[in-house]
Amino acid sequence: MLSDELKLIIMSKYDLVVVGGGTAGCAAAYMAGKLGFKTLIVEKKAHLGGAMTSGLVVPAMKSSQRKLNIRFYEDLIKEMKSLGGQVTYQDNPGWFNPELLKIALDNLMQKVSVDVIFNAYVAVISTEGKTINGLNIKSDILSSYNYTIDTDKLPNDRDKLSVYVEPRYVVDSTGNSEIFKKLNCKFLDNENETQPSSLRFIMSGIDLNKFSDWLYEIDNNREVTSRDTIDGVLHLSTACTWDKNNKWALYPIFRAGVANGLLKPSDSNYFQVFTIPGMPNSLAFNCPRIVDNEGAFSLDNITKSLQEGRSAILRLSKFFNKYFPGFKNAYISNIADELGIRTSHRISGKYVYTMDDIVSGKKFEHPVAAADYPIDIHSADKDCSVLKKVQEYEIPLESLMSDEYDNLFAAGRNISADFMAQGAIRIQPTCFSMGEGIARYLASFISVD
Repeated sequence: MLSDELKLIIMSKYDLVVVGGGTAGCAAAYMAGKLGFKTLIVEKKAHLGGAMTSGLVVPAMKSSQRKLNIRFYEDLIKEMKSLGGQVTYQDNPGWFNPELLKIALDNLMQKVSVDVIFNAYVAVISTEGKTINGLNIKSDILSSYNYTIDTDKLPNDRDKLSVYVEPRYVVDSTGNSEIFKKLNCKFLDNENETQPSSLRFIMSGIDLNKFSDWLYEIDNNREVTSRDTIDGVLHLSTACTWDKNNKWALYPIFRAGVANGLLKPSDSNYFQVFTIPGMPNSLAFNCPRIVDNEGAFSLDNITKSLQEGRSAILRLSKFFNKYFPGFKNAYISNIADELGIRTSHRISGKYVYTMDDIVSGKKFEHPVAAADYPIDIHSADKDCSVLKKVQEYEIPLESLMSDEYDNLFAAGRNISADFMAQGAIRIQPTCFSMGEGIARYLASFISVD
């Protein structure tokens, strides 16, 4: 049970507490609120969105068009469009402005009366048997919004303010299974199964027309380099890696940057770029991929990866200024607040989803998501990455359910899945469906007060 030494106790009961307001967590909370559940999000950052906002992971990758648990995604697209932060490019509606996305997610949660505590974390978990019956939430910036506080009990040490909530159900959408770790649950991790992380960034002040014209002159592969004008605004995308699975038009230019000392050889390992709705002179970069420091589970590893990533971003920006037409006056305008982490602590749930399930297109009694995104495994070594196309597959609810606690779920890249399968199902639309699927499942058998 919780300690009697807690400085402040605010009692509140929730049908659903979502820990982690990122991709899957927002979908779970929104749909739960829409279905009438009293819902709370506990978010460690000052805004929602997780990898989409803090990590600048935009656009959302395109996946199956099958309409299975996609209401949150559809409502998010509408909200983003109303804010001027969304376009549909190459039949993909998930092209979002990451800053406006913070506002859109606030708006959506308010519309369905979801409570949110920012800058907060779960400090203590109370259990009874196989049930979580209490969460002690702490925050350095704890607002009294939506709570009644007995001011006579307020401590002088405001850093230790606490909220105690009693949840009927809990969703761990922290990405790295922080709730499952606190409960000493079983995991499927293998230290030899890792993917390198990335640190994304944005550059502004770009002459996109000049850059686009140059790209089209040197690259005629429209599966790699594309452009279109949408509502009078130019949008484009291109890519390059050091792998030999494609004849990358930009690779000789990266090689010249290495030869001239502007880049390290590892800086040319992965490059991908996208335009951003509402930011007409800017580009979002899916790089650098940090190949010298694989994995990001330890604090020391995260620190080194962030430092290496920022150093690489500076080198890349100077390289672009010199070698890319249209970049003469371009500058770094945003660096992600967190790493783009592809692998994480995967729970050992009621069902372990496998690559064989994906390849076979196995059907399940309780599917929460349908997808056809390929098995996508990034490697730190040349010519070792995997991108395997597959048919449409389903993801079962049981792979989101704890095998040790009856009212605990995982949603997102911490799903109960083997390493290869997780490499396919970690993308945003699939994670949206996971979160929404949990809320819809709960609505099928629990009543709302």
